[in-house]
Amino acid sequence: MSASQRLVVGIDVGTQGTKAVAVDLDQAKVIARGSAKYDLITGLPSGAAEQHPDSWADAVQDCLRQLSEQGVALSAVQAVGVSGQQHGLVLLDAEGSVVRPAKLWCDTSTTKEADVLSARFGAPVPVGYTASKVLWIQEHEPESWERTATVMLPHDFINFKLTSRRTMETGDASGTGFFDIKNRQFDARRVALIGGDLERRLPPVVEAPEWSGQVSDEGSAWSGLAVGTPVAAGGGDNMMSAIGAGAAAPGVVVISLGTSATAFAHSDCPVIDTEGLIAPFCGSSGGWLPLLCTMNATGVVEEVRAALQRDHAELTQLASKIEPGCGGMIWLPFHMGERVPDLPEASGTITGIRQGWLEPGRLYRAAIEAVSANLCWGIDRFRALGVPIHEARLVGGGSNNPLWNQILADMLDATIFPMQEPESGALGAAIQAAWSLGQDHSPEALGQVVESLTPCGTPVTPSGQVEAYRAFRKDFDAGLTRHYDVTG
Repeated sequence: MSASQRLVVGIDVGTQGTKAVAVDLDQAKVIARGSAKYDLITGLPSGAAEQHPDSWADAVQDCLRQLSEQGVALSAVQAVGVSGQQHGLVLLDAEGSVVRPAKLWCDTSTTKEADVLSARFGAPVPVGYTASKVLWIQEHEPESWERTATVMLPHDFINFKLTSRRTMETGDASGTGFFDIKNRQFDARRVALIGGDLERRLPPVVEAPEWSGQVSDEGSAWSGLAVGTPVAAGGGDNMMSAIGAGAAAPGVVVISLGTSATAFAHSDCPVIDTEGLIAPFCGSSGGWLPLLCTMNATGVVEEVRAALQRDHAELTQLASKIEPGCGGMIWLPFHMGERVPDLPEASGTITGIRQGWLEPGRLYRAAIEAVSANLCWGIDRFRALGVPIHEARLVGGGSNNPLWNQILADMLDATIFPMQEPESGALGAAIQAAWSLGQDHSPEALGQVVESLTPCGTPVTPSGQVEAYRAFRKDFDAGLTRHYDVTG
């Protein structure tokens, strides 16, 4: 590494593991990567999902060591940013020690507490949000709550390990259930209704380009980064992925095709969905980040592949020979229930099957079209709420399928850009750090950093099948209405 090399590091603390990237700003590329895995704590009661924050800290150390082994001089890194899984509850005592393992976003043991808070607030509180976890601790482990000096979120905990400062970042805080999304501050009414003297346990709120702090003596000894290295505000994984995939300005929607699917877009004003289908998060680069999550995505397609005992490449080739819309076969893909639309008890349904149609290519294409149509149903709600969408950036495993990319381009009637960087969360954290490091903190300056560091694959433009898929989507929506009494 040359002495003049400008380096930033991005870290993403996920549920299954932690990833880190080192970015050379002059070359505008990732030059080193690190990863480390961990598991959920086993043997917990039904519905509980927990990890110890120290396991994240150990993983971050491991990732930074891997960067160093690849030639990155950690002491020369100019700034670092941290992304993290959202909603998890981290409790620190006055000395900075972790009080108990963190209850995670996927912990459903707090359903009763979520219902209680929904009644108190007069508005629904998702069980995955932090608020219900706080009330659960107060009621089930009062000794842990009494010992707690500070409530934090997962990425804030890593910031604390680096800086020895206790803060909470705006975008991540907007997923707690006790944050005022519009005014970007804690909601005093909700904090009071949760009780337990929560207010005095909340740290100061920071927002990029403001720094969370600088690497402290303790943080340097722990990480290998130089004392005084700026640590960005960071954010939740969705917020950082939005930056890392290029959705830092209106008009771009990021679609993440994993087992479930998420879609989010930048907005210059709060987006409030009265039906609660679109989550109204704050962004981590200014603005807001309306987000939807569908439960059924690549999991459905993988289930079809496994049942047919073929690989995805072969099935994609066979499916490409089937006409758009599969001749009228409609698959309502709610194998796991669904969040968008709100159908938690739904099951999957296939209609319109004709003799000879239970063939691999048709079934595979029908599954992709079904997942895509339902995702587009949700994205249409973005548009109905005033969120402009001109192009889509794709991340996640499903984005590697060229047929799926084309189907989405035709259904959305928008250009699709598959992203080349697989670690959009870690890259987004690095980009936020680079933007915070600069002198110009305007949205335009952020856009320039994003443009230089978010390489896209070959764009996929709408083909001549837009009208065919418009008709297909009408049939799909009619199936939703007929089987589940859902209206768009």
